[in-house]
Amino acid sequence: MFGKIGATELVLILGIALVVFGPGKLPEVGKAFGKAIGEFKNHANKISEDGVDLDSNKEDKE
Repeated sequence: MFGKIGATELVLILGIALVVFGPGKLPEVGKAFGKAIGEFKNHANKISEDGVDLDSNKEDKE
């Protein structure tokens, strides 16, 4: 999804974000966005690990 965003598009998106949120609020928004992505990855990895455990337990029972 993000692989197709070029430098020009990224600068445009950051410029719009700067206008909308302002220079004082932008670091807070970025930090919150980074935390949200990190938590999503942690939960996705946790679900993947639990799924692997369930599959291995199913094989042990058979």
